[in-house]
Formats: sequence, structure tokens, C-alpha cells
Amino acid sequence: MSCSPGEEGGPSKAAPNVNNQEQLDNPSGTLAEGKPPENPVSPVVDEASPCSTSSFEMLDMESVPAPYREVQPHWFFCRRAEESTSWLPFSREDSDKLENAWTTVNEKKEEVVIAVEGERYDVHVKERKRYAVYWEQAPTEVRRCTWFYKGDKDTRFLPYPEDFSQRLEEAFMIAVTLDEWKTKLEFPSGETVILHNPKLIMQYQPIGLQDEWVSSPSEQTRPRTVKRAVESISVEIPDGEPDKVDHLVFMVHGIGPACDLRFRSIIQCVNDFRSASLSLLASHYKRAQQDGVIGRVEFLPVNWHSALHGDATGVDEDIQRITLPSISRLRHFTNDTLLDLFFYNSPTYCQTIVDTVASEINKLHILFKQRHPEFDGAVSVVGHSLGSLILFDLLTNQRTGSDGVPSDETFRLNCATLEQILTRLGLQQYLHTLQAENLDLESLALCQDSDLKDLGIPLGPRKKILNYVKRKWLPEDCRTGAVRLAPGLQVPPPETSDPDGNQPSGLTTQQSQFHRAQSTTSAVDYEYFDMGIGQVSIDYPQLAFHPQTFFAFGSPIGMFLTVRGLKHIDPNYTFPTCKSFYNIYHPYDPVAYRIEPMIVTEEDLEPMLIPHHKGRKRMHLELKDSLTRMSMDLKNNVLGSLRTAWQSFARLPVAALPPVEEGELTMERDRQETHAAAVCEEAESSSSTEQTEQTEQPEIKVGMLNGGRRIDFVLQEKPIESFNEYLFAIQSHLCYWESEDTALLLLKEIYDKHGVAFEQPQQ
Repeated sequence: MSCSPGEEGGPSKAAPNVNNQEQLDNPSGTLAEGKPPENPVSPVVDEASPCSTSSFEMLDMESVPAPYREVQPHWFFCRRAEESTSWLPFSREDSDKLENAWTTVNEKKEEVVIAVEGERYDVHVKERKRYAVYWEQAPTEVRRCTWFYKGDKDTRFLPYPEDFSQRLEEAFMIAVTLDEWKTKLEFPSGETVILHNPKLIMQYQPIGLQDEWVSSPSEQTRPRTVKRAVESISVEIPDGEPDKVDHLVFMVHGIGPACDLRFRSIIQCVNDFRSASLSLLASHYKRAQQDGVIGRVEFLPVNWHSALHGDATGVDEDIQRITLPSISRLRHFTNDTLLDLFFYNSPTYCQTIVDTVASEINKLHILFKQRHPEFDGAVSVVGHSLGSLILFDLLTNQRTGSDGVPSDETFRLNCATLEQILTRLGLQQYLHTLQAENLDLESLALCQDSDLKDLGIPLGPRKKILNYVKRKWLPEDCRTGAVRLAPGLQVPPPETSDPDGNQPSGLTTQQSQFHRAQSTTSAVDYEYFDMGIGQVSIDYPQLAFHPQTFFAFGSPIGMFLTVRGLKHIDPNYTFPTCKSFYNIYHPYDPVAYRIEPMIVTEEDLEPMLIPHHKGRKRMHLELKDSLTRMSMDLKNNVLGSLRTAWQSFARLPVAALPPVEEGELTMERDRQETHAAAVCEEAESSSSTEQTEQTEQPEIKVGMLNGGRRIDFVLQEKPIESFNEYLFAIQSHLCYWESEDTALLLLKEIYDKHGVAFEQPQQ
């Protein structure tokens, strides 16, 4: 019997008189799978000759097969997208914790909850579900995986269900123990798995009804490759995160539910930013991490869009009723994104947005402290686009010390009951009407005239109740409609000096600095109107902590402050509870605006260039700078040559001229030297001015908003972006979530305060 060598570990290709069963055992489509990865289960099979009829007939009878080794499981979780489902592995640390908990569940038959992925998720081991802790997300399936498969159209290996894997493992154990291969394993669902040898295991899909003349299942379906254990498949197992958290950062999104061009949510974008920070910590703070000096920075998303567009406000239904039916997709996009800007300028919905952001941050902060009781680090906030403006207004209106104590009038009103107030107004007959609707003082303050009218209360009593509640319950600045601006962020007062330039005696210099003139921004009285323009007048909630640093990504803060009538920020102004502020933007971002020109008006400052995370400028920027320096040097050399030529040209031969007086000759020489010196000084002044600007720029004080340090920081554009800045304008506004340069700037600011310097990795 002749034979030809087949694939290593596979059956023979040439075997005469092969019946249908042998064809089923040796399908032609399974021999070109390539050499599988090494499997330590049965190395004896590698010594078998592929030319034999059976892979084990010619083995030495004295050789003993390798003993069976139990498979090492690894835990995976399912991630479902709109059109695809993928299975991703847990880190080895999390997988080991889940495996230990699985043993406990089998012994005690009780549910065990394990915190994984930096304690941002909880896995219910018995239920096999993974739940998000800090945000709303549907639970995902979790599996204890030992066997995997991959079809022709699959890009990666997928895990079998646990019961399916258990049957495969039992069949594999029998085959290894008895040294009997070519085993066909059939399942109730119709799948067929054939164990050719330890390295070649294939699965065939169910065919259904077929004719008797069909000789092999491979004629209708292509088989799947089957692998045992996670070590035999190509999957990247993530590194575990350090348990110690050094710093907590809350990230607030901008307009719309999507945060990038792939229409991903704030949760997914923050996950990417967190992953970038972990990789940068491993590369730029490697020694500090190895020595246990630092741990990691936790980033948590803050979502306010769902609260604004949810069923509680009903705004989506109201907008949908007045939306035109044409170009429906574009109008839906506009209603879902761009209208958030108008909502923030509405007193009703602005209060909803600010309350949602503050309450969500405070809730996440409390929850984080509960899950990390040992945490003693600081907290920072990040805002992208409109989210940065929300945080700016929120931080501007924070109160410290005695400022946060409520007034006596408000305290007395809180202590008073609804019955006492109605009795004071002589309207106690309406007490039962209000109590039937479960109205207390807080909910009564939120009622409008139409609400009380629906309850059957006449016009006169309605006005008395609403006027009393608004005067006593709401803060003073909310009742009058005055825009609350912190000292240093005031609109400049009108000129009130007399013709001689003297200031009126009734107004001191300090009072005039913090005086806010009445303007169109605050001319609307919200006590009688439900709409307004400019900065709305609302009651800003207080955060439960003092942020260490405020980072703004692609922020329109400067534009909004200017539109509100603010032309200048006092250099001495700082946030009441936050002492650091960074305005980070991409040079092509159409939404971003600068802050420093509003503080330092007499200087034209260039923004600070954010270094590349690999330690140098991008090559096209270095080339641009080199060409600029070359042109300046060339200009200086040309002007220097002109000076020399002018001097030599001015020295005419003495013999060709008539004799002149000594005094005239001296005056002519002085005139020529003066003109040449002027040409030279012009060339030198242009270069010296540039050098002076470059050397003195870091020393310029830009106010106390960032502790006297620079505020505006600009990213380096990519080479492809420099070809057409309009083409990449939208993308540049959404690039911050995946920007390693931005993440490194945040880490540098955070760990500089810890006294830990980053180390530039060797390229």
C-alpha cells in the first residue's frame, strides 16, 4: 500500500479502498488547515508516521501515551453591538478570582458576586451575568470557557457553551486515556465533532434532511476548527489593573448621545481614554509602578443627555410634534444633538441639565467611596464641548465656608408646614386639595399657574400661593432674574466718570470693579416670563467635593462668555473650589475657543504646544520650524551682504573726485555709515524680537485661574490633517477621547502634584 506524507498530526491523504465512514473521518477540506499550535496533551502523536493506515498502529508497543491533563479554564464576557456579538477575555487576575468563586458556588450553592475590571463591574457567578456599577447598561453573559471554535467567516475563536464544552472535554479525556482517536461525537442539536487526533478536531454543522447518495457532510457544509484551552488560540488577554487608585476623574460629555464619529456613547469613549492612560502609565511611569509608588487613575463617565431627553421631561415628544416630516434623518439628528445648545440657554431645561450633572457626579463620588473605602486621593473633572461650559458655570457658582449656609428665611420656610403657610395666606380651605395630590412645599415651588388651575383653585388664590412660594422659597437672584456671576467674571460697568475723569464719590474703585451693569443679558424677568436669552438664571447645586483640576476639551467657554457680555476676566479671579484649569484643544477644532486673551489683553500669547507622547514634535512640524528658521537666517544673511555691498559701493575712488574740504568728507562718511547701520539694525531687530518672544513667553503671568500658569494648550495636528484642515474639522472636535497626548498631559498634571515625574521611554 503506497502512501504520501500528509500534514503533521493529520490523517493520510492516499489510502485505497476508503469507505464512506473513512471519507467522513478524512474529509478533503480538513487537511489544509495548517499546523495547529502545540498541545501539551499528547506529544507521542507527533512521533506517529503519517503514512500508516492508522496513526497509532505502528507505535512502539512499549511507549506509553502522555497522561491526561485537566484543561485550564478562562472566563470570558459577551459584548453585543448592533449587528455583531464578540467574546472578550477577562484579565488573568479577574479570571482567577472568578474561578475561585465558581468553586465556592459549587460547594455552597449560593450566589457569589465578584468585582472585576477595576471594580467597575460585578459578576454574579451563579447567574453568569456581568453588571455595570457606575452607569446603566444591560447585563451581559459570562462564560467559563475551555473549548473554542472558528468558522470560515469568523475573525476570532468563539467559546462553546459550558455544557457543550463539558461533553467535549469528557470525550477528549477518554480518547487520551484509552489512546483511541477518530472518535465521532454527535450532539442532540445535530452538530458532529470528530476527534482525529489531539491536534486536529473538527466540527460539522447539522445538514438536516439529505439524500442517501450524499457521501460526506463536507459536501454541503464547511467544518469548523476546534481548539482546546485558551493557550491554543490567538487571543490577547488584557493586563490587570492596579488595585490602588491615586486619582478620580469625572468626564462630562457634550451635545448629543454620541461622542465620536463612530457614534459611540460616552461610556465607550471613556473606556478608550482609560485604556490609553493605563498604557501610558506602563510606559512613562514604569519604574514608579514597579516600585509601588503609584497605582492608576480612574475615569468615570457622567451622562446627562438621557435625563434631558427621557420621559421625565417630555421634551422629545413636544419637539417631535412641531418637526417637519421632510429630511427626517437630518431633523432627527438636529433634535438629538444641536438642540442641546438651546436647551442649555433655557431656564427650565438648563436647570435640569445642571441638576443632572451635579447629582450624577455626587452619586458616582459616593458610590466610588463606598467601593474604595481606602481611597484618599483628589478628584478632578473633565468636560468636552458643551460639557465643559456646564462645568465652568457649575464651578463658578460653587460656595465655600459660610457662603453655603442657607439663609434664616429659607430655613424657616423649610421648617414651616404647608398648612401653616396656607393659614398665613388665609387659604386653608385648599389644604385638602393640595394634600390629595401629595404636594409639599418643594413640589409646590415647581408648580406653575396652569397646574394649580387644573386642581380647581381660582385665579386669586393661585396668584397668592405662587407669589409667596417664589418670594420665600427661591433664592434672591433666581427671583429677580439677575445673572449670578462670580467676582472677576463681571460685565464691565458703563462709564460713570465726570468730564474731568473723576469717579463719583459714592462708588469706590473696588465696587465699580465688581459692579454688573444691567444689559440685555439679564433684562428678562423670569418671574413673569418662561424664556430668556444669554446666561439663564438658575439655582446652581453644590458638589460634594472640591475638584483639584478642571480640564476642558474642545471648549466653547470663551465664546459663550463673550456672547454673555464678558470682555475681560480679572487676572486675580479663581474658581471658588478649584485652583487649576486647563483649556485643551485641537488647532482645527471648529468649536474650541481660547481663554488667555480674555485675561491678558495687552499681550499676543501663542498657546502652549502639547508635546507628543513619544517625546518630540511631529516631523512635519519640525520641518516647518526648520524652514522658518532657514528663511530668517537667509534674510539676515542677505541684509548683511547688502550692508557690506553698500559700504563698499559708497567708498568711491578719491582720485576720480575733485578735492573736497575735510569737513564735507567727514559728513558724507557719517551719513553713509548711519544708513548702513540702519539697514543692519532692521535685520537684527526682526530676529532678536522673535528670540525675545520665545524666551520670555513662559514667564508671562496669565492670571490665577490656573495658579499663574498657562491655560491654553494646543495639540499637534497629524501630518495628514495638515493637508486640508476643513476636511478634518469635525474629526478634530472628537479626537480627544483617543488622544494619547491629551491623556499624558492629564497624567503629568495629576502626578506632578504627587511629586512623581514621568520618564520618557527610549525609542
